[in-house]
Amino acid sequence: MAGAMPALSLSLQFARFPDAPIHRAALPRHKVARWLRAALGDEVQMAEIAVRIVDAEEGQRLNREFRQKDYATNVLTFDYSGAPVVAADLVLCAPVVAREAVELDKPLAEHYAHLLVHGALHAQGWDHETSEADAEAMEARETAILAALGLANPYARG
Repeated sequence: MAGAMPALSLSLQFARFPDAPIHRAALPRHKVARWLRAALGDEVQMAEIAVRIVDAEEGQRLNREFRQKDYATNVLTFDYSGAPVVAADLVLCAPVVAREAVELDKPLAEHYAHLLVHGALHAQGWDHETSEADAEAMEARETAILAALGLANPYARG
C-alpha cells in the first residue's frame, strides 16, 4: 500500500428506497473514496468506479441476470478493465448489508468498508471462488487493507 495513491474517478449513487438516508449517512463520499483507494494495488494508476447502493429487488434482479443466482447478495462487482486502469461498477444491496452488519455486530459503515474493499479487489482480478488458496490470499489482502484503515479483521471468529 506504499507509493502514490492512484487517481480515482468515483460515482456514488443511491437508488430510491425507504432506508436510503441511513445508508447515505454511512457512506460519505470522502470515506468511500478512501476505502477504495486503499484497496487499489500498486499497479493501478487510475480507477473509474461507480458505487451503487440498491434495494433488495434491484440487487436480486442483477444477481439473477448476471450470476444466475436468484437472491440479493451483499456486493456485486462488474469489472470492465484491469490495471493499470481499473474500471468497475460495485453494486451493494442495502438491506443485505444492513442485516449482515447487525448479525456481525458491526457498525454499518464498517461493514460497507469491508464490502467495498472486497468488491474493489474483485475488480482487480482477485477471486475467492476459484480455490481455497485464492480465498485465503484474498482474505489476507482484505484483512491487511482494513487493518491499515484502522478497521477490525472481518473474518475473525469470536
